[in-house]
Amino acid sequence: MEAVLSETVAVEDLMKFEKKYLAELSSGSLSKSTQFEYAWCLIRSKYSDDIQKGVVILEDLLPKGCKDEQRDYLFYLSVAHCRLKEYDKALKYIRTLLHKEPTNTQAKDLEKVIEKRMQKDGLVGMAIVGGLAVGVAGIAGLIGLAISKSK
Repeated sequence: MEAVLSETVAVEDLMKFEKKYLAELSSGSLSKSTQFEYAWCLIRSKYSDDIQKGVVILEDLLPKGCKDEQRDYLFYLSVAHCRLKEYDKALKYIRTLLHKEPTNTQAKDLEKVIEKRMQKDGLVGMAIVGGLAVGVAGIAGLIGLAISKSK
């Protein structure tokens, strides 16, 4: 599952699918498959702006899709939000998928990875906050020491 989350799209592929997407869009005959292919490329980009564009397209497709399409849309929305470190949203989408398909092993695996990343980032966040608190307390102590010595 880590491979799915870390995979990046080749620039040539992104450009190819963007060209197809824009051509269909301008002709007024944009298909769901072209939208999905382009969104799939965007969410595998290394740039968060691209990933967010992919999210918008997938969210637009979600209510329009049949059951199988919705499975893919939900899964890749979860992947996209995980890549953006928006873990609450990633969990929301993957759990919606798991509610519809409780035996979907790929979705279960992704849910576990998201939860692990949440824990890891939460602990890192707590360590940073803790480090700041210790740093502020240390500075306050030094200031107090300097004031008492000056008296």
